[in-house]
Amino acid sequence: MLWRKPKSEGTVASTTATGGGKGRPTPTRKEAEAAAKARARGTASGTSKQQRAQRAAMGARARQGMRNGEEKYLPERDKGPVRRFIRDWLDSRLSFLEFLLPALILVMVLSLSSTRSIQTVGNTLYSILWLLVIIDVAWMFLRLSGELKRRFPEHDTRGWRFYSLMRCMQLRPLRIPKPQVKLFQSLPDTYR
Repeated sequence: MLWRKPKSEGTVASTTATGGGKGRPTPTRKEAEAAAKARARGTASGTSKQQRAQRAAMGARARQGMRNGEEKYLPERDKGPVRRFIRDWLDSRLSFLEFLLPALILVMVLSLSSTRSIQTVGNTLYSILWLLVIIDVAWMFLRLSGELKRRFPEHDTRGWRFYSLMRCMQLRPLRIPKPQVKLFQSLPDTYR
């Protein structure tokens, strides 16, 4: 129905007499907001500040450990001897993929030029870039596949192509975990 029937006075009196009401007046909006703020603040603000400081310190330690390659702080995709070997192998060699992003920016700038000859140079450079990328990736996959089969015949190496490709495309200073080996450094025979 669109309207309600008013309650009879007998039912109102019976609910208050039997104790069905809440027994206190409804708080005003101002009182309710003040109570909500007090609950949000908490009673022991000193302990919550200490807990926040401890969480911040633990988070900073975990980020530093992840940057440095400490195994317990790494995400699951980076854990294990196979992934550590892939990171070290890629970090010890110079790849063309590292320079792909800056080269593509250069090509984009050249292609947006108003001079037709500069646009042609940009388009030619773009084609050469992708040819070099394909050759570099194929060579990297071929060599890394052989190294993984030789060093880790008993380990599960699924997903190594995508992992190595993503690691190789990052600029060296921005890689996380940071490179643990220098360029052209020889790698140890065992990774455990």
